[in-house]
Amino acid sequence: MAELGKGGVSAGKLAINVQKKFTRAQEKVLQKLGKADETKDEQFEQCVQNFNKQLGEGTKLQKDLRAYLNAVKAMQDAAKKMSEFLHDVYEQEWEGKTEMSTVTENIDLLWADYHQKLVDQALLTMDTYLGQFPDIKSRIAKRGRKLVDYDSARHHFEYLQHAKKKDETKIAKAE
Repeated sequence: MAELGKGGVSAGKLAINVQKKFTRAQEKVLQKLGKADETKDEQFEQCVQNFNKQLGEGTKLQKDLRAYLNAVKAMQDAAKKMSEFLHDVYEQEWEGKTEMSTVTENIDLLWADYHQKLVDQALLTMDTYLGQFPDIKSRIAKRGRKLVDYDSARHHFEYLQHAKKKDETKIAKAE
């Protein structure tokens, strides 16, 4: 871990970050226990659920696509071995020896082309698509933290307003 005072990390910043995390954790515990009300955004929660579902389905599709590509590669290898076997078995004096060689080469080229097109058009597209999710996920997490901070500030303000001994400077600062 970075030493205090070096690399832009100071004791003050560290204390502020620890205080923020502590306040958020405290607020979440109070909300879970029902001691504090929680700000809800139903429409946003629905979007988050859709996002998580889409991330799960995309990840599953990517995994299945990789398995399919492995199967295509295995099929390509099997077709190549079959071609080599036919080439070894086929006698020179048999009719169609040259055509058989041409056909087996074409089959190998077709498998290689099919595999490459799948990689280029499907796998890379899926990788690009799923590459966007971490950024969006971090933004969702940031929004959640801001919502907890808002609830905490609102509860602190309500507490100051309803306190027996009102301190106008603290209330003005909390507003």
